[in-house]
Amino acid sequence: MVDAQELAGGDPAGYQAAEAKAGSHAGRLNSLRAAVLGANDGIVSTAGIVIGVAGATSDPFTILAAGIAGLSAGALSMAVGEYVSVSAQRDSEKALLEKERRELAEMPEEELAELAGLYEAKGLDAKLALEVATQLHAHDALAAHAETELGIDPDNLTSPVVAAVSSAVSFTVGSLLPVLAIELAPAGLNIPITVAAVVIALVITGYLSARAGGTPYVRSIVRNVAGGLLAMGVTYWIGRLVGHTLG
Repeated sequence: MVDAQELAGGDPAGYQAAEAKAGSHAGRLNSLRAAVLGANDGIVSTAGIVIGVAGATSDPFTILAAGIAGLSAGALSMAVGEYVSVSAQRDSEKALLEKERRELAEMPEEELAELAGLYEAKGLDAKLALEVATQLHAHDALAAHAETELGIDPDNLTSPVVAAVSSAVSFTVGSLLPVLAIELAPAGLNIPITVAAVVIALVITGYLSARAGGTPYVRSIVRNVAGGLLAMGVTYWIGRLVGHTLG
């Protein structure tokens, strides 16, 4: 077990106060997931496109056109995909909350007993579980049931617009790096320089995602870099094969 003094930096009370002020990690982790997924997808997929095209031709305009097309299509695809999936999630959450409202209105005693049973299943004795459930029902019955029974915060539903914009922006930012690297690098060195830039970017995104999520750095970085190198390697040799076959 991690020592509380070490984790809190010698100030456990301040650490707990800051943690309480920060609130639930669910929303931040969801935003982080969308942003990291968008950035990584932008870096890897666009790098794969421009390197694959560079394997088939050395014409800088053709490579640039392919990179911009990949950037545009990818950003729009990410935005639409996130909007649709998160909208479906939000609709499901709203439907569950509406069902819970009806149950509370039509069968309040049964719902109180259900909530008490949930707390009892978590380890409280029957008397204390009923007391806690009664107090929470008096304060905000819907919130109590939503959080305990459904795992939903009724005041913080997922936002499809935020997810879509975050994914599109992060994808675009990630995509710009390989496009600029392969276009600005000296002829003959554009592919290795692009690969190096992409690896550095993936190291950074892997580190940032691990730090924000509190997970091991090395695992996240290795996973990012290995996936990126594999994607670039495969697309490069496909480009080379197509270029030699059709060229």
